[in-house]
Amino acid sequence: MIHQTTDALEWVQQRGAGSLAEKMGIEFVEFTIERAVARMPVEGNTQPAMLLHGGAYVVLGESLGSMAANLHAGPGRLAVGIEINATHTRSATSGFVTGVCTPVHLGRTLTTHEIAVTDDQGRRCSTIRITNLIKELTNRPEAQDPRREKRPGINPEG
Repeated sequence: MIHQTTDALEWVQQRGAGSLAEKMGIEFVEFTIERAVARMPVEGNTQPAMLLHGGAYVVLGESLGSMAANLHAGPGRLAVGIEINATHTRSATSGFVTGVCTPVHLGRTLTTHEIAVTDDQGRRCSTIRITNLIKELTNRPEAQDPRREKRPGINPEG
């Protein structure tokens, strides 16, 4: 497992947080098991009223929480989101928002993280909570492509 701040930050920067996070301009600036921080521009992520879109807060929170859960999970395991909620308390209209992710629970099979999102003035705009399930990876094809996972009573061939 990665414990040093620079190693973990390098890991997340090399791995990437996915194409949606890239399109939204999310940048990780600090990354450890105890605390992960990323920022995102308001511009380009607004709703028609020119306020940061509520879904953008959630994407930032899920990106932080899922990546932090995967760091905790370690090699050979995969953390996948099973629940997320958000409470928006202020609207960002310009600059950047910063998400600070801290663990609420780090277990063997479940993690829960809280992400506090603030604007450039340090005012809280949104509070997000995400729970991730940690799964063991195997060499089976369905472990490599979750869309091919076989489920009882469902024929994946059609």
